[in-house]
Amino acid sequence: MKLAAEKGDIDTIIGGIAPDWGPFGDLGQEARVMIEVVMAVAILICLGIAIWGAAKQRIGATALRDTFSAEQGKGLIVAGLTGVFIIGSLGTVFTIVYGMAV
Repeated sequence: MKLAAEKGDIDTIIGGIAPDWGPFGDLGQEARVMIEVVMAVAILICLGIAIWGAAKQRIGATALRDTFSAEQGKGLIVAGLTGVFIIGSLGTVFTIVYGMAV
């Protein structure tokens, strides 16, 4: 019997947002931790913006009947989730660009 996830481990799944360092593997451990912390804080800020936008959209659309506030909330949701996606994929983008340059 062969398992599909035989070679994986739990760190692969719950490793967090730490990027695959690729060409930046020569950085010191302190620099890596600092970059990971900055990325985590930026993602939390973007998620906070998305949550604030969802609340603003919900309150503006139902309680206040304010369509401008609801539209502004939609923009905040899109901006927050786009920020999360961009920050989450920075490690991959840098690795691809570095690989193409070599």
